[in-house]
Amino acid sequence: MDELNRAIIERLLRDGRATYQEVGNAVGLSAPAVKRRVDLMLARGEIAGFTVHVTPAAMGWTLEGYVEIFCDGIVAPAVLRRDLAPIPEVVRVATVAGDADAIVHVVAADMAGIERTVERIRSAAHVVKTRTSIVMSRVVDRPEA
Repeated sequence: MDELNRAIIERLLRDGRATYQEVGNAVGLSAPAVKRRVDLMLARGEIAGFTVHVTPAAMGWTLEGYVEIFCDGIVAPAVLRRDLAPIPEVVRVATVAGDADAIVHVVAADMAGIERTVERIRSAAHVVKTRTSIVMSRVVDRPEA
């Protein structure tokens, strides 16, 4: 990926609704040139797509937490995706190095919602233990790269 594509992505990370002209003005290209580059990055999988980032509180999710998952044996990421993606309060799942096998970012309206979500996570056949940490405040919250 060249520096112009990196600059285009940085601009889109700051404002995903920016027009090709606005991005072009920021990086020194015409709007059609930006569109061609974005289309190529999409085709190559360098840009996975465009989405809306919602403030959790706007959805009524006033609590968030991180749930460490400890599994029985080796569990493939595809199995974690299959089991956890259907839970609407699960916003991110990542396999990790260390004691836990995976970490799950969850959001909910209240503590009862967090508890229900953790219970759903625990109900997966391969999960033998969880450890949950509740977020008190976000200190740094950058757009995803």
